[in-house]
Amino acid sequence: MPLSRTELLRWQFDFTWSLFELHLAELAPEDFRWEPAPLTWTMHRSPDGTWTPDWAETEPDPIPVPTTAWTTWHIGWWWTVTLDHMQGRPPTDRTAISWPGPGEPTIAWLRSLHDQWRTVLSTLTEADLDAPAPFPWQNDPTMTVAHTAAWLNAELMKNVTEIGQLRLIRAASTS
Repeated sequence: MPLSRTELLRWQFDFTWSLFELHLAELAPEDFRWEPAPLTWTMHRSPDGTWTPDWAETEPDPIPVPTTAWTTWHIGWWWTVTLDHMQGRPPTDRTAISWPGPGEPTIAWLRSLHDQWRTVLSTLTEADLDAPAPFPWQNDPTMTVAHTAAWLNAELMKNVTEIGQLRLIRAASTS
């Protein structure tokens, strides 16, 4: 029996997440802020104890290599905003996305976002997938909720790969 689109999107998400769990289980707090190159984007501790990301309104040239810390903040940012849109809430401003810090706090945050997204995916019907995309193409009538869900899965897959590669390079360079 063929899979429905909702079942396929949930399968793709679960498969990508299972690959992420392999890396999350091995990440140590010191992996998060390891800088693999002289030019990186990372997270910085503010005087009030919060973390702030490196950021530019236009992509710099050359493009900095993101650390695991920055990439996990980036995941939390786009995932939070996507959840806001999909659940009819005003989108959280980028500057209000709070990165919890290296290690288990961030891993727990990402797992919480996973659970929230899994809940959204479990409620989508085939008809819901055909509705206009609330994000990131809210002004393009050809894009649908299915596109948003597929984009989130693809963005997560890309970021999981980046984190996995950083983890492997750091492990190989310190052994």
